Amino acid sequence: MKRLKHWRIQLLGAVVSVLAIYYILTQVDFAILSASLQQARWGYVLPTIAFLLIGLVTRAMRWRVLLSGGLPLKRAFSMMNVAYLANNVLPLRIGELARIYLATRADPPVPTFKSASTIVVERLLDLLSMVVLVALVLTVGPLPPEIQAAGLFSAVVALVGFACLIFLARNRALAGRWVQRLVHWLPFLNRINPDKRLDDILDGLVPLTQLRTLAQVFGLTAISWGFSLAAGYILMFAFYPQGDWAATALYIAAAAFAIAVPAVPGNVGPYELSIIGALAALGYTETETALAFAVVVHAANVFVHAGTGVLGFIQEGVSLEQLTTGVQGMRQQQIGMVVQDAKRD
Repeated sequence: MKRLKHWRIQLLGAVVSVLAIYYILTQVDFAILSASLQQARWGYVLPTIAFLLIGLVTRAMRWRVLLSGGLPLKRAFSMMNVAYLANNVLPLRIGELARIYLATRADPPVPTFKSASTIVVERLLDLLSMVVLVALVLTVGPLPPEIQAAGLFSAVVALVGFACLIFLARNRALAGRWVQRLVHWLPFLNRINPDKRLDDILDGLVPLTQLRTLAQVFGLTAISWGFSLAAGYILMFAFYPQGDWAATALYIAAAAFAIAVPAVPGNVGPYELSIIGALAALGYTETETALAFAVVVHAANVFVHAGTGVLGFIQEGVSLEQLTTGVQGMRQQQIGMVVQDAKRD
């Protein structure tokens, strides 16, 4: 049943990508597209890649802070890069599961649910960052209603999510009582050792209860997105007479949202379409130039993630096949624990 569900998701992703690519191709003049690529100033790609690499380092530093120093920076960096590469080449975006699995292999190992809770915090931080980018664009001028609505919805989700996590992290005893009540109503939850799972989750939220650490996390998030913004701004000079901070902020936010859309590995199609749409919303209406730019933006990011990801695989001493097998084994182990507890009951 689960395999059938996975096939449905993969099929949906393929359909979304094909439709996006078809739509883009029907809107462009290939002669103009070719000219845009030939006339591009490729020298701006190198500093773009450099800023993207630095941004990855600061993201690894942020994850290490969220783990309360549970991993050396080198390991955190390599695991994160393996996860990003896995998201680009494997279906169902199992990269974060791969990161969790690799963290369990560290010495000492990072508990599964602790890693998972830190990744949830990361996602909320990044969502909040995208909202900030959209808000900055709104100071320049109005945006289409759908973009404003998406930004408002994301802001609510991020702020409510953060508030809930901080509340839980500061009230462990209360969270424990809530879990006990839930277990009382749903006794089968005893099979997954809920107290231990809750402790692991809350351990991952500890940095949110410490003002200095929380400031570090927010600071590193701002720095990471700052490098992404700088990289995107510089790359605009390859195809446009000058950079545009507002356009950069909007297309980066749009591309980040597009990554969440079901698509083929690498999000080919929706990624490019999101950038074209964001640029068009701010007056960059020449589709061919926007497409050429979007393809290069995507290629630069894939190049960086591929290079750092391969190095990550080497540093972690694991192959793509071993990683996939390890993730599947981790899932089966969790299921096996439940089955064993059920037999004891």
